[in-house]
Amino acid sequence: MIRLVALLLTALTGFSGLVYEVTWQKYLATLLGSHSEATAAVLGLFLGGLALGYSLFGEVTRRLAARAQSQGRAAPLLIVYGAIEASIGVFALVFPLLFGAVQALSFLIPHGSAGLGFALDVALSALLVLPPAVLMGGTIPILTQALARSLDDATRFHALVYAFNTAGAFAGALAAGYWLVPSLGLVGVLVAMGVVNLVAGGVFLALGWWRPPTALRTLPAAETVGHVAGYAGFAAVAGLTGFAMMTLQSVLIRLGGLTLGSSQFTFSMVVAVFVLCIALGSFAVSALRRIPPRLLPISLWLLLLLLAVFYWGVEDLPYWAYALRSSYGNQDAEFYAYYLATFAALLAIIGLPVALAGAVLPLMFHALRERVTNLGNVAGRLYSWNTFGSLIGALIGGYALLYWLDLHHTYRIAMAAIALAAVLASGIPPQRTQRIGMGILLACSLAAIAALPAWRPERLNLGLFREQPGGPFAFAGPRVFYAEHPLLGQAEKNGHLKWIFHDDDPTASVTVTDKLDARGRHVRGLRTSGRGEGTLFEADTTMRLAGLLPAIFAEKMERVFVIGYGLGMTVGELAALRTLHEVRVAEISPAVIDAAPLFDYGTLNASTQPNVKIEISDAYRALIRSQGKFDAIVSIPSNTWVAGVEMLFSREFLAAAHARLEPGGVYVQWFHSNGFRSQDDQPDPLALALHTFATVFPHVAVWYGSGPELLILGLLDDRAALDLDRIEQQVRRKDVSEGLVRAEIRSLASLLAHELLPLGVVHSAQLPSTLHTLLHPRLGYLAARAAFTGSEGPPLPSADLETARIGQRNALQQRYAERFGGRLPDEERGKIIAQICIHRPRECQAQVAVWTRDVPDSPLRTFVTSALVENSQGRIQLNAVPALLPLVGIVAKDASPVSVADATQATELFILYYTHAAPFSREALADIWRRCEADPAQAGACRAGREAAERRLGPLSAGLAPAEPA
Repeated sequence: MIRLVALLLTALTGFSGLVYEVTWQKYLATLLGSHSEATAAVLGLFLGGLALGYSLFGEVTRRLAARAQSQGRAAPLLIVYGAIEASIGVFALVFPLLFGAVQALSFLIPHGSAGLGFALDVALSALLVLPPAVLMGGTIPILTQALARSLDDATRFHALVYAFNTAGAFAGALAAGYWLVPSLGLVGVLVAMGVVNLVAGGVFLALGWWRPPTALRTLPAAETVGHVAGYAGFAAVAGLTGFAMMTLQSVLIRLGGLTLGSSQFTFSMVVAVFVLCIALGSFAVSALRRIPPRLLPISLWLLLLLLAVFYWGVEDLPYWAYALRSSYGNQDAEFYAYYLATFAALLAIIGLPVALAGAVLPLMFHALRERVTNLGNVAGRLYSWNTFGSLIGALIGGYALLYWLDLHHTYRIAMAAIALAAVLASGIPPQRTQRIGMGILLACSLAAIAALPAWRPERLNLGLFREQPGGPFAFAGPRVFYAEHPLLGQAEKNGHLKWIFHDDDPTASVTVTDKLDARGRHVRGLRTSGRGEGTLFEADTTMRLAGLLPAIFAEKMERVFVIGYGLGMTVGELAALRTLHEVRVAEISPAVIDAAPLFDYGTLNASTQPNVKIEISDAYRALIRSQGKFDAIVSIPSNTWVAGVEMLFSREFLAAAHARLEPGGVYVQWFHSNGFRSQDDQPDPLALALHTFATVFPHVAVWYGSGPELLILGLLDDRAALDLDRIEQQVRRKDVSEGLVRAEIRSLASLLAHELLPLGVVHSAQLPSTLHTLLHPRLGYLAARAAFTGSEGPPLPSADLETARIGQRNALQQRYAERFGGRLPDEERGKIIAQICIHRPRECQAQVAVWTRDVPDSPLRTFVTSALVENSQGRIQLNAVPALLPLVGIVAKDASPVSVADATQATELFILYYTHAAPFSREALADIWRRCEADPAQAGACRAGREAAERRLGPLSAGLAPAEPA
């Protein structure tokens, strides 16, 4: 009974241990950053603490057992272990306070150079992570010594302790990534897990006092495990296996990002599969009635063989993931079903090799336990070496090697470590006559590994996870699919597209493609971890406009901070401004900077401009540690669903940016809104981001670039942003106007067409009250969930009466129209329509409807709209315009009664297509509901429908002119 309770509690503490690791990583990212060095440092501290704990408590266990034996009593091992678990719980409860003190200390201490400052913060982080991690290392050595009944029982029970603890960690990996952190926040998670450890500690204390077990007899100190023949070989095998599996886990997480997307779900799933399979391997050992002496080397050789088989299939993983995704629809209800199927597929692919790795430590424990009976020391020393190997794997295999080698090289190094471990395990203890044969076997294995072909980066970096599932060759098999893909087989056949750069750095896999467009220009595109980050000459507007809007709205432009180099278009536009003295860039990926010169031909030689200073760093840390203030900060990170990016949208980061802006400064935040559809019980990701933004910046406007790409502007002073004369003056500056032309914006009217939400609208809109903060990160989770649907999300709730009034008053197009007596001339309106219809289908159709009302017989409108539709190759549709005409006040003279369904649909169209630059008539919508109520048979339902509409939009008849008959 005691053993069963102990095993169940071990699973529970394994659960909390993995949740702690995830939570600490997010906490310490605010101190160290979220770049690869920070991730490796936190993982290294955690694993280093575990390794130290295994070794320390292995020795503590031996001494306690020896002392108790000499005194003729049972060792108080369960009492000690209960105190350890309770201490972990107490540490978790006080962790937020300790972190606050450490963070304050970090800001007080001068950091000097970037490297020295980072080392100092890592040392401070060690004060937070090492103590509980060391305590966690007591689980396996103490419980193995305390509860094993005999030597014959020791292997089985040891394997069960390892298996239950690891199975709990598996559940913790999934729960932390999919539910706990987004639901409870970091503080809530620590409190919950702290209670778990306190309860577990209390139960172990009670078990120890109630029925202390009889510890197995221990040997004298002179006969401890370190003096046993062959122990060095076992220690080497343990370390090599730990190194190899941690390195492989890092590589598989990267491959998972290339295959499924680099979201927190992918990370959690790969880690969970690894941990579960290690637990299954240990369970398998515990179920064996007899363990053959050669099972350890056989397991390692079989593991090496399976890793080689997997190596050959890696290039096809993106295809198989795409085929699996194509088996599911885009409804949110299918989200968990898809990820469950993906989890099962991962389990089938890598489950057996990882399970074999999970069997290695219990098998080595079995071999040693026949030679030494101080079992706690045996377990502690073995797990210490294994965890130390994992530590080296995290720091070297998962980080440092990728500065010089690509993913396939790193994978092969891990295979070489397994080969060496297998050779060593085949000859423990080593015999002189075996050494030549072992050397030959190792040499042959390493030669075979070195002969493996390199992975083709163009297949792995296609980014199929971002393509619409269910394409024409989705189920045709990888050979046909790749042969027909327009970026691979078809491109190679036609000679149009080439993959000219690839590098796997510690943060991302970066590729550059090149093709010739119809004008004979080189069009180069950048991909990071499979995600398309932009293409020169095809999607210039957003990135160039991100650099030009601050020049238009900021009080002055002398010093700018840029987050994310990307292709370099934003940096190039900023560097070309005649007033700019310094453009400081924080880029997290070294490979992106290595690829930068390939784009200089279209970025005004951004990478070589003397006023551009590039820092390879996490943006959060770089901005927090920056000296002085900036006239503008431009943030162009990756998509919000990418793991780590959500920090840049947190309230704390925005507050730090606000504090580093000059009084007339501007903050520009890129946001990709495509593929977002909110769930019924969750806020829309864009609404969450905007609400968080509005709690920091007093004045917020939203502009758009290319299609769904938005530019959120935070201003400290709104006067310049509403001064149309000043805006026009800035636009006429030679450096600014030339940049706007490169962004395909050739007039003031064309520029004003890019304003989406005028100043004041975001603060007035009825956005959810939820905030995205570092201590309660929600955005990454919501964005990854919403991106699954792959469709454009709902409009922001900004058509209510008060918000509409603010939008109409502050909309720059409306102010521009006032120059012409309140109605834009056709030529100016044509420039706006030509610009907006290319990028924003909803706003385009609303603008066309208003133009139709204002100038029913305009030949220019007919010409512009016809030309846009004809030249867009089906991308521009004006199908909704007829249904929008009643909302702008065009009512047929012989209008028939309106049904409840039609009036409700008109309300939905009003909300969906509402644009502040060309607002619909509220009186026109009110008239539609009045015509509905005119029918006695449906008057009651219509009144209820109108009341529902006014709860969303406010009074419909307030302050607008009556409808004009057509």
